[in-house]
Amino acid sequence: MTRKSSVFDMIGPVMIGPSSSHTAGVVRIARAAIKVLGGIPDDAVITFYNSFARTYEGHGSDKAIIGGLMDLKTDDARIKQAFELAEARGLTYIFKSVGNASVFHPNTIKLNLTKGDRKVEVIGESLGGGLINIKSIDGFHAEFSAQEHTLIIKADDVSGAIAFITSILAQEQANIATMSVSRKGKRDMACHVIEMDSGLNAITIKYLESISWIHELIYIPDIDL
Repeated sequence: MTRKSSVFDMIGPVMIGPSSSHTAGVVRIARAAIKVLGGIPDDAVITFYNSFARTYEGHGSDKAIIGGLMDLKTDDARIKQAFELAEARGLTYIFKSVGNASVFHPNTIKLNLTKGDRKVEVIGESLGGGLINIKSIDGFHAEFSAQEHTLIIKADDVSGAIAFITSILAQEQANIATMSVSRKGKRDMACHVIEMDSGLNAITIKYLESISWIHELIYIPDIDL
């Protein structure tokens, strides 16, 4: 008879825990979210949806999400002590669960994070095999995997913005893998999410940040780095 893995029974190069959806994917969602926030949060409200809402405690997703918020990687054995580490760090958190949210993927997590005066909302999906999709950021459509070099730009919805940004990336020889742009309204704030095969030089990031109509720039390399 094959013995089923218990929670956090596996310690290897890929994940800590019994399921890549419930551990590795969850850790990566949290690590992507703190890159958006700009660091480990002071406070977190964590909402598990659908199947996650029913299984997050039994499958260790609660420790995995806290471990990720503490910037632990998927193969870090300290995930087993995530609650103790969070207490020592001063990270406060609340878990919520919503069992029947038909608009969301079965394994969805919403993170409302606060660090000082900065607040962000990130919704992520665990797709299996450790793969994730960041569905939205602060209400903007996002759809990125965090496996590529990712550039997130919040900017005024001005004519020529897309052409300008892509021309800068072309000069950097950064090949665009995916790109999406969403906005809250015509001539309102827009959010550009660009996944690239290679990274950007610091000087290019500084130049883009200096553009008057660009209000925020977030650069996320491969989430496992």
